[in-house]
Amino acid sequence: QVQLVESGGGSVQAGGSLRLSCAVSGYTDSIVFLGWFRQTPGNEREGVAAIVTRGGRTYYSDSVEGRFTISQDNAEDTVYLQMNSLKPEDTAMYYCAASDYLWSSRPLTPQRYKYWGQGTQVTISS
Repeated sequence: QVQLVESGGGSVQAGGSLRLSCAVSGYTDSIVFLGWFRQTPGNEREGVAAIVTRGGRTYYSDSVEGRFTISQDNAEDTVYLQMNSLKPEDTAMYYCAASDYLWSSRPLTPQRYKYWGQGTQVTISS
């Protein structure tokens, strides 16, 4: 089993920055992908960023490319999402997720992830 706990959400004005953290525990050696997803009420969960734990290759959605950065600290078993130039449309519940399978494609697809955190709210005001 893998446990994920997000932190770092909050409310900021447009143009500001936030850094989300996700503490990973449990059978961490099994994890291949770590990802960040977001969801707003009435909408499907969408992939924001993902990182391959071995090697560090990263993936981003078009909507956040160039503004968000995913990174990992293997010593601390933590994955981060640095969010800059935030926009009101970035407002959502943000979730951290882990996959124990090396998917060859579409690593931002929520269905590819087995373990999920409880989420942290991000609110961007205009």
